[in-house]
Amino acid sequence: MPRRPSSGRRVLKYQPLTFSPFMRLLSFASMARRNLPHPEDCQCSDEEISFDEKEKLPNLSRKGKEEQLSDSSDEEDSQEDVQADFEFFDPKPTDFHGVKILLQSYLDDKEWDLSSFVDFILEQTTVGTVVKVADDEDESVFALVTALNMARYKDNKCFRELKEFLRKVCSEKNIANNLEMLLEKKAQDVGLLVSQRVMNLPPQLLPPLYDGLFDEVSWATEDEPTEELRRSFRFKSYLLVTKIYKLKNPKQRKPRHGEEDIEETIFLKPEDELFLELSSWSFTFPMRSQLVTSQEMKNYQLMGLVMAVEANKIPKFRQMLNSLIDEQ
Repeated sequence: MPRRPSSGRRVLKYQPLTFSPFMRLLSFASMARRNLPHPEDCQCSDEEISFDEKEKLPNLSRKGKEEQLSDSSDEEDSQEDVQADFEFFDPKPTDFHGVKILLQSYLDDKEWDLSSFVDFILEQTTVGTVVKVADDEDESVFALVTALNMARYKDNKCFRELKEFLRKVCSEKNIANNLEMLLEKKAQDVGLLVSQRVMNLPPQLLPPLYDGLFDEVSWATEDEPTEELRRSFRFKSYLLVTKIYKLKNPKQRKPRHGEEDIEETIFLKPEDELFLELSSWSFTFPMRSQLVTSQEMKNYQLMGLVMAVEANKIPKFRQMLNSLIDEQ
Protein backbone atom coordinates (compact mmCIF):
# COMPACT_ATOMS: atom_id res chain seq x y z
CA MET A 1 0.00 0.00 0.00
CA PRO A 2 1.60 3.32 -1.07
CA ARG A 3 2.29 5.85 1.64
CA ARG A 4 0.82 9.33 1.59
CA PRO A 5 2.86 12.20 0.11
CA SER A 6 4.97 13.89 2.77
CA SER A 7 4.40 17.39 1.41
CA GLY A 8 0.90 17.62 2.86
CA ARG A 9 -0.55 18.40 -0.55
CA ARG A 10 -2.41 15.86 -2.66
CA VAL A 11 -3.61 17.05 -6.04
CA LEU A 12 -6.79 15.55 -7.50
CA LYS A 13 -8.33 17.22 -10.51
CA TYR A 14 -11.73 16.37 -11.92
CA GLN A 15 -14.35 18.09 -14.02
CA PRO A 16 -14.35 21.69 -12.79
CA LEU A 17 -17.10 22.83 -10.44
CA THR A 18 -19.38 25.58 -11.64
CA PHE A 19 -20.44 28.42 -9.37
CA SER A 20 -23.28 30.47 -10.87
CA PRO A 21 -24.38 33.91 -9.63
CA PHE A 22 -27.66 32.27 -8.54
CA MET A 23 -25.81 29.86 -6.27
CA ARG A 24 -23.67 32.62 -4.85
CA LEU A 25 -26.91 34.47 -4.05
CA LEU A 26 -28.18 31.44 -2.12
CA SER A 27 -24.93 31.36 -0.23
CA PHE A 28 -25.41 35.01 0.74
CA ALA A 29 -28.94 34.24 1.97
CA SER A 30 -27.82 31.32 4.10
CA MET A 31 -24.99 33.29 5.69
CA ALA A 32 -27.19 36.28 6.42
CA ARG A 33 -29.72 34.07 8.17
CA ARG A 34 -27.17 32.76 10.64
CA ASN A 35 -25.03 35.92 10.93
CA LEU A 36 -21.97 34.09 9.73
CA PRO A 37 -19.02 35.75 8.00
CA HIS A 38 -19.23 36.84 4.37
CA PRO A 39 -19.08 33.89 1.94
CA GLU A 40 -15.90 35.25 0.40
CA ASP A 41 -14.32 34.52 3.78
CA CYS A 42 -15.94 31.11 4.32
CA GLN A 43 -18.16 28.43 2.83
CA CYS A 44 -21.46 27.16 4.17
CA SER A 45 -21.75 23.48 5.05
CA ASP A 46 -23.66 20.86 3.16
CA GLU A 47 -26.60 20.88 5.54
CA GLU A 48 -27.13 24.62 5.08
CA ILE A 49 -27.64 24.65 1.35
CA SER A 50 -27.75 22.30 -1.58
CA PHE A 51 -26.24 23.42 -4.86
CA ASP A 52 -27.74 20.39 -6.60
CA GLU A 53 -31.10 21.28 -8.15
CA LYS A 54 -32.20 17.65 -7.94
CA GLU A 55 -31.98 17.74 -4.15
CA LYS A 56 -34.55 20.55 -4.12
CA LEU A 57 -37.28 18.57 -5.90
CA PRO A 58 -38.08 15.51 -3.74
CA ASN A 59 -41.85 15.65 -4.27
CA LEU A 60 -41.77 15.67 -8.06
CA SER A 61 -41.82 12.73 -10.38
CA ARG A 62 -38.67 11.97 -12.34
CA LYS A 63 -40.26 13.57 -15.40
CA GLY A 64 -41.20 16.64 -13.40
CA LYS A 65 -37.68 16.93 -12.02
CA GLU A 66 -36.20 16.71 -15.50
CA GLU A 67 -38.58 19.41 -16.79
CA GLN A 68 -37.69 21.80 -13.96
CA LEU A 69 -34.01 21.04 -14.31
CA SER A 70 -34.24 21.75 -18.02
CA ASP A 71 -35.91 25.08 -17.33
CA SER A 72 -33.34 26.04 -14.72
CA SER A 73 -30.43 24.97 -16.92
CA ASP A 74 -31.60 27.32 -19.68
CA GLU A 75 -31.53 30.16 -17.17
CA GLU A 76 -28.15 29.10 -15.81
CA ASP A 77 -26.64 28.97 -19.30
CA SER A 78 -27.13 32.72 -19.55
CA GLN A 79 -25.21 33.36 -16.36
CA GLU A 80 -21.50 33.76 -15.89
CA ASP A 81 -19.75 30.67 -14.50
CA VAL A 82 -16.64 30.38 -12.39
CA GLN A 83 -14.70 27.15 -12.66
CA ALA A 84 -12.44 25.60 -10.05
CA ASP A 85 -10.21 22.57 -9.54
CA PHE A 86 -9.84 20.98 -6.11
CA GLU A 87 -6.84 19.77 -4.16
CA PHE A 88 -6.50 17.69 -0.97
CA PHE A 89 -4.40 18.98 1.92
CA ASP A 90 -3.41 17.94 5.42
CA PRO A 91 -5.14 20.12 8.03
CA LYS A 92 -3.18 23.09 9.34
CA PRO A 93 -3.83 25.92 11.84
CA THR A 94 -4.73 28.46 9.16
CA ASP A 95 -7.73 26.27 8.24
CA PHE A 96 -9.36 27.08 11.58
CA HIS A 97 -11.89 29.61 10.30
CA GLY A 98 -13.00 27.54 7.30
CA VAL A 99 -13.33 24.32 9.28
CA LYS A 100 -15.26 26.05 12.06
CA ILE A 101 -17.76 27.38 9.54
CA LEU A 102 -18.29 23.91 8.09
CA LEU A 103 -18.97 22.56 11.60
CA GLN A 104 -21.11 25.47 12.78
CA SER A 105 -24.28 23.35 12.99
CA TYR A 106 -22.60 20.01 13.77
CA LEU A 107 -24.50 19.73 17.08
CA ASP A 108 -27.62 21.56 15.94
CA ASP A 109 -27.92 24.90 17.77
CA LYS A 110 -26.09 23.74 20.90
CA GLU A 111 -23.65 26.20 22.46
CA TRP A 112 -20.48 24.21 22.96
CA ASP A 113 -16.71 24.51 22.74
CA LEU A 114 -16.53 24.18 18.97
CA SER A 115 -13.25 26.08 18.78
CA SER A 116 -11.42 23.44 20.83
CA PHE A 117 -13.03 20.70 18.74
CA VAL A 118 -11.68 22.34 15.58
CA ASP A 119 -8.25 22.71 17.20
CA PHE A 120 -8.09 18.95 17.85
CA ILE A 121 -9.02 18.26 14.23
CA LEU A 122 -6.29 20.56 12.91
CA GLU A 123 -3.65 19.23 15.32
CA GLN A 124 -4.16 15.70 13.98
CA THR A 125 -2.27 16.04 10.71
CA THR A 126 -1.54 12.36 10.09
CA VAL A 127 -5.23 11.45 9.76
CA GLY A 128 -7.60 13.89 8.10
CA THR A 129 -8.03 15.92 4.93
CA VAL A 130 -9.31 19.34 3.96
CA VAL A 131 -10.32 20.15 0.39
CA LYS A 132 -9.59 23.54 -1.16
CA VAL A 133 -9.69 25.18 -4.56
CA ALA A 134 -6.40 25.05 -6.39
CA ASP A 135 -4.41 28.30 -6.34
CA ASP A 136 -6.99 30.03 -4.13
CA GLU A 137 -5.27 32.82 -2.23
CA ASP A 138 -7.97 32.78 0.47
CA GLU A 139 -7.56 29.00 0.96
CA SER A 140 -11.28 28.54 1.65
CA VAL A 141 -12.13 25.08 2.99
CA PHE A 142 -14.76 23.25 0.95
CA ALA A 143 -14.67 19.89 2.72
CA LEU A 144 -13.32 18.15 5.78
CA VAL A 145 -13.03 14.49 6.73
CA THR A 146 -11.27 13.04 9.77
CA ALA A 147 -11.60 10.49 12.58
CA LEU A 148 -10.92 11.30 16.23
CA ASN A 149 -10.50 8.73 19.00
CA MET A 150 -13.30 9.13 21.55
CA ALA A 151 -11.14 8.10 24.51
CA ARG A 152 -8.09 10.16 23.58
CA TYR A 153 -10.00 13.41 24.09
CA LYS A 154 -12.50 12.27 26.72
CA ASP A 155 -11.34 14.71 29.40
CA ASN A 156 -11.66 17.75 27.17
CA LYS A 157 -14.66 20.03 27.51
CA CYS A 158 -15.76 19.82 23.89
CA PHE A 159 -15.92 16.03 23.98
CA ARG A 160 -17.77 16.03 27.28
CA GLU A 161 -20.29 18.41 25.73
CA LEU A 162 -20.56 16.29 22.59
CA LYS A 163 -21.30 13.16 24.64
CA GLU A 164 -23.82 15.05 26.76
CA PHE A 165 -25.58 16.20 23.59
CA LEU A 166 -25.77 12.68 22.14
CA ARG A 167 -27.14 11.23 25.36
CA LYS A 168 -29.78 13.94 25.50
CA VAL A 169 -31.07 13.49 21.96
CA CYS A 170 -31.14 9.67 22.09
CA SER A 171 -34.70 8.85 23.15
CA GLU A 172 -34.65 5.18 22.17
CA LYS A 173 -33.91 3.17 25.30
CA ASN A 174 -32.77 0.06 23.46
CA ILE A 175 -30.15 2.13 21.60
CA ALA A 176 -29.17 4.35 24.55
CA ASN A 177 -27.24 1.46 26.11
CA ASN A 178 -25.36 0.82 22.87
CA LEU A 179 -24.54 4.51 22.60
CA GLU A 180 -23.29 4.63 26.19
CA MET A 181 -20.98 1.69 25.54
CA LEU A 182 -19.31 3.49 22.64
CA LEU A 183 -19.06 6.77 24.53
CA GLU A 184 -17.48 5.28 27.65
CA LYS A 185 -16.56 1.61 28.09
CA LYS A 186 -15.50 1.03 24.47
CA ALA A 187 -14.41 4.60 23.72
CA GLN A 188 -10.78 3.54 23.20
CA ASP A 189 -11.88 1.58 20.13
CA VAL A 190 -14.24 4.20 18.69
CA GLY A 191 -13.45 6.78 16.02
CA LEU A 192 -15.69 9.81 15.68
CA LEU A 193 -15.93 10.13 11.91
CA VAL A 194 -16.40 13.81 11.08
CA SER A 195 -17.31 14.62 7.48
CA GLN A 196 -18.61 18.04 6.44
CA ARG A 197 -18.57 19.78 3.08
CA VAL A 198 -20.36 22.13 0.74
CA MET A 199 -22.93 20.36 -1.39
CA ASN A 200 -21.44 21.45 -4.70
CA LEU A 201 -18.34 19.34 -4.18
CA PRO A 202 -18.03 17.06 -7.22
CA PRO A 203 -19.15 13.53 -6.25
CA GLN A 204 -16.07 12.10 -7.99
CA LEU A 205 -14.04 13.42 -5.07
CA LEU A 206 -15.85 11.26 -2.50
CA PRO A 207 -14.16 7.89 -3.13
CA PRO A 208 -10.58 9.26 -2.96
CA LEU A 209 -11.56 11.43 0.01
CA TYR A 210 -12.79 8.46 2.04
CA ASP A 211 -10.14 6.10 0.68
CA GLY A 212 -7.55 8.58 1.87
CA LEU A 213 -9.08 8.75 5.33
CA PHE A 214 -9.26 5.01 5.90
CA ASP A 215 -5.79 4.47 4.40
CA GLU A 216 -4.40 7.09 6.77
CA VAL A 217 -6.07 5.39 9.73
CA SER A 218 -4.41 2.13 8.72
CA TRP A 219 -1.01 3.77 8.27
CA ALA A 220 -1.29 5.52 11.63
CA THR A 221 -1.56 2.17 13.41
CA GLU A 222 1.97 1.49 12.16
CA ASP A 223 3.61 4.88 11.70
CA GLU A 224 2.68 6.93 14.77
CA PRO A 225 5.73 7.53 17.03
CA THR A 226 4.32 5.93 20.21
CA GLU A 227 2.39 2.74 20.94
CA GLU A 228 -0.29 4.80 22.65
CA LEU A 229 -0.90 6.81 19.49
CA ARG A 230 -0.76 3.74 17.26
CA ARG A 231 -3.28 2.05 19.53
CA SER A 232 -5.61 5.07 19.35
CA PHE A 233 -6.18 4.50 15.62
CA ARG A 234 -7.03 0.80 15.87
CA PHE A 235 -10.72 1.52 15.63
CA LYS A 236 -13.29 -1.23 15.96
CA SER A 237 -16.25 1.09 15.41
CA TYR A 238 -16.99 4.48 13.90
CA LEU A 239 -19.56 6.90 15.30
CA LEU A 240 -21.15 9.33 12.85
CA VAL A 241 -23.28 12.42 13.48
CA THR A 242 -24.98 13.80 10.39
CA LYS A 243 -28.26 15.24 9.09
CA ILE A 244 -31.07 14.09 6.83
CA TYR A 245 -34.52 15.26 5.81
CA LYS A 246 -37.52 13.15 6.83
CA LEU A 247 -40.97 13.50 5.31
CA LYS A 248 -43.52 14.94 7.72
CA ASN A 249 -46.49 12.63 8.33
CA PRO A 250 -45.46 10.11 5.64
CA LYS A 251 -48.66 8.06 6.04
CA GLN A 252 -50.70 11.11 5.09
CA ARG A 253 -48.61 11.99 2.06
CA LYS A 254 -49.64 10.25 -1.13
CA PRO A 255 -48.18 10.93 -4.57
CA ARG A 256 -50.40 12.74 -6.99
CA HIS A 257 -51.50 11.17 -10.23
CA GLY A 258 -48.51 10.61 -12.50
CA GLU A 259 -45.96 11.09 -9.71
CA GLU A 260 -43.58 8.51 -8.37
CA ASP A 261 -43.66 7.51 -4.72
CA ILE A 262 -42.62 10.36 -2.47
CA GLU A 263 -39.24 9.81 -0.85
CA GLU A 264 -39.53 9.53 2.92
CA THR A 265 -35.84 10.28 3.50
CA ILE A 266 -33.57 12.74 1.71
CA PHE A 267 -29.86 12.16 2.34
CA LEU A 268 -27.86 15.37 2.19
CA LYS A 269 -24.71 13.32 1.64
CA PRO A 270 -25.10 10.20 -0.54
CA GLU A 271 -22.56 8.22 1.48
CA ASP A 272 -24.75 8.54 4.58
CA GLU A 273 -27.27 6.18 3.00
CA LEU A 274 -24.48 3.61 2.62
CA PHE A 275 -23.29 4.09 6.19
CA LEU A 276 -26.88 3.68 7.40
CA GLU A 277 -27.28 0.45 5.45
CA LEU A 278 -24.09 -0.91 7.03
CA SER A 279 -24.71 0.46 10.53
CA SER A 280 -25.15 -1.81 13.55
CA TRP A 281 -27.58 0.72 15.06
CA SER A 282 -28.81 4.23 14.45
CA PHE A 283 -31.28 6.79 15.72
CA THR A 284 -32.72 10.10 14.56
CA PHE A 285 -33.78 13.19 16.46
CA PRO A 286 -35.56 16.41 15.46
CA MET A 287 -33.34 19.43 14.91
CA ARG A 288 -34.32 22.73 16.46
CA SER A 289 -32.46 24.72 13.85
CA GLN A 290 -34.05 24.80 10.42
CA LEU A 291 -32.05 25.63 7.35
CA VAL A 292 -32.72 27.70 4.27
CA THR A 293 -34.70 25.43 1.93
CA SER A 294 -36.82 25.65 -1.19
CA GLN A 295 -40.60 25.46 -1.39
CA GLU A 296 -40.36 21.81 -2.46
CA MET A 297 -38.86 20.94 0.95
CA LYS A 298 -41.73 22.41 2.99
CA ASN A 299 -43.08 18.93 3.80
CA TYR A 300 -39.74 17.75 5.18
CA GLN A 301 -38.25 18.03 8.65
CA LEU A 302 -34.52 18.37 9.22
CA MET A 303 -33.39 15.52 11.47
CA GLY A 304 -30.15 14.56 13.14
CA LEU A 305 -28.90 11.06 12.38
CA VAL A 306 -26.45 9.19 14.61
CA MET A 307 -24.97 5.90 13.40
CA ALA A 308 -22.50 3.29 14.57
CA VAL A 309 -20.61 1.40 11.88
CA GLU A 310 -18.24 -1.44 12.69
CA ALA A 311 -14.76 -0.99 11.26
CA ASN A 312 -14.90 -4.36 9.51
CA LYS A 313 -17.69 -2.93 7.32
CA ILE A 314 -15.49 -0.17 5.93
CA PRO A 315 -14.06 -2.20 3.01
CA LYS A 316 -17.62 -2.91 1.91
CA PHE A 317 -18.48 0.79 2.26
CA ARG A 318 -15.56 1.77 0.05
CA GLN A 319 -16.69 -0.66 -2.64
CA MET A 320 -20.28 0.55 -2.43
CA LEU A 321 -19.24 4.21 -2.62
CA ASN A 322 -17.10 3.63 -5.72
CA SER A 323 -19.97 1.76 -7.39
CA LEU A 324 -22.42 4.52 -6.47
CA ILE A 325 -20.27 7.26 -7.97
CA ASP A 326 -19.46 5.20 -11.07
CA GLU A 327 -23.19 4.92 -11.76
CA GLN A 328 -23.69 8.67 -11.79
